Amino acid sequence: MEPSNDVALDIIITNVVSVFRTRCHLNLHTIGLEGSNVIYKPEMGLFVLLLKLSMSSKILKSFCEEEAKLGARRLARCLQKIGFKVRFSDFKVVNVLAVCSLPFQIRLIEFTKNNRPIASYEPEIHPAASYRIKNLRSTVQVFSTGSITVTGPNVQSVASAVEQIYPLLFECQKTRS
Repeated sequence: MEPSNDVALDIIITNVVSVFRTRCHLNLHTIGLEGSNVIYKPEMGLFVLLLKLSMSSKILKSFCEEEAKLGARRLARCLQKIGFKVRFSDFKVVNVLAVCSLPFQIRLIEFTKNNRPIASYEPEIHPAASYRIKNLRSTVQVFSTGSITVTGPNVQSVASAVEQIYPLLFECQKTRS
């Protein structure tokens, strides 16, 4: 049985991690004392601004690349209001996490045997098989339920990873009883 080319999978982006430069020195103690809606964690050397997105001094997490950039700009504006001479620059998305549910279950042992050495499966350590795609710099975690988790450097590489692994997973689907 061949995989169909017209299969529509919902790839849900759950997290986007990005970085940017402020081009000024940030005093976390000052931010913790003078910033509004700020949680200062000196033992970890970071602060969290409670905006619509959760943020730290250099890393920002959100659900899409556009929201990440908007949140980073909002963070820079908040720092300017406290008195720092922030100049927003060098914004870059560094990691994207997405999940996807396939319409079938997977035989993980068969999948791993068919795709060695790229795929690995250690059921004693983790319930998912791991599949690394070096040219996309992406990793796919495949669960027997048909759920997959994909990490990559950007949204396009995540989507490409799902497209690349789908035919391999289709070959190893569990038959329905």
